[in-house]
Amino acid sequence: MYQLNFDLNDFLTRFWHKEPVVIKNGFIDFEDPISPDEVAGLAMEEEIDSRFVSNLDGNWEVQHGPFESFESFPDTHSQLIVQAANHWHPGPRALSEPFRGLPNWLFDDVMVCLSMPEGGVGPHIDQYDVFICQGMGKRRWRVGDKGEYKDANHNTGLRQIEGFDPIIDEILEPGDILYIPPGFPHEGNTIEVSLSYSVGYRSPKKQELLNGFADFVLTNELGDKHFYDPNIQTRDEHGMIPTAEYNALNDMLMKLINDEDAKARWMGEQLSQSRHELDIMPADPPWQSDELQQFMEDGLYLEKVSGLKALYHENNPSLVFINGETIELPEGCEAAAKVFCDMEYFSGEDLGAIANNPALLALLLDFCNQGLWYPQA
Repeated sequence: MYQLNFDLNDFLTRFWHKEPVVIKNGFIDFEDPISPDEVAGLAMEEEIDSRFVSNLDGNWEVQHGPFESFESFPDTHSQLIVQAANHWHPGPRALSEPFRGLPNWLFDDVMVCLSMPEGGVGPHIDQYDVFICQGMGKRRWRVGDKGEYKDANHNTGLRQIEGFDPIIDEILEPGDILYIPPGFPHEGNTIEVSLSYSVGYRSPKKQELLNGFADFVLTNELGDKHFYDPNIQTRDEHGMIPTAEYNALNDMLMKLINDEDAKARWMGEQLSQSRHELDIMPADPPWQSDELQQFMEDGLYLEKVSGLKALYHENNPSLVFINGETIELPEGCEAAAKVFCDMEYFSGEDLGAIANNPALLALLLDFCNQGLWYPQA
């Protein structure tokens, strides 16, 4: 079990979205949650997003996985990156646990980097919050202040910039944490073979919200109604849009945007979607209702598949949003929202009396057979 060596609430007050900071010995008794060989093994899997970045002689190259072998890759000036490693390995998943006090709808993934000496991805800027947790080895991190910077090496897709003046210049050792808010340029350079873990939190842009809601409106055929005015009259200024007609059109648009029920459903679905592949395996053979009921009565635990987002709105716990889908809880089972969404694993005792509700049991049976929850080993 990983434990932070600092108070998360105090950190949020002082640093979150404000300034970068190095927290020496940020973890208590830190141990790597995954081995270099296991990182390489993940990068060989088809479903997992991985990259190999090299910069020998200043020549930046990016190769995308899955990889069949690493024998031809240089053992300096290189870095292997595995995205969403927490979806596929229990170690990185455990590493994210101490950060669970932060909103799950913001949580993106745990990225793992296996870095050779002089390896890195160059100076760049990210638009998300990240806790860079140092494992084995040492890496030097430089962080600059927000500002205008020139792009560089456009062809690599690394979002590199030409450079910056550092406000942080530190060597991270095992258990140290570097927090970087969005918009601060940074660069890591590896001193010795190293593992590092980026616990990332990503918020949506205004454009993404607008685009996502527009897609939701079209998909659900909302507002499929034309402008209608039975009192329209002739006019000499036939190229003019009268204020009254502009206001009527604007009213149509705003009624759609201000449909709170539709907006709440869309936002729940949007925010519960994972950006990365999930390790979902449908139950084989499928669970039967009596088996699941006995399992719950025996006090055994069901665990959420790693990376699965399950969310609910504070003012309406009768709906839960799981991996981009809206689920209506059975009447009287609203308390299940907190169990499904706030807990990583639960038993029948956590559900209390509603564990015996046939409709809730049927819903849970469907979750288990889809592979969204599974028996805890």
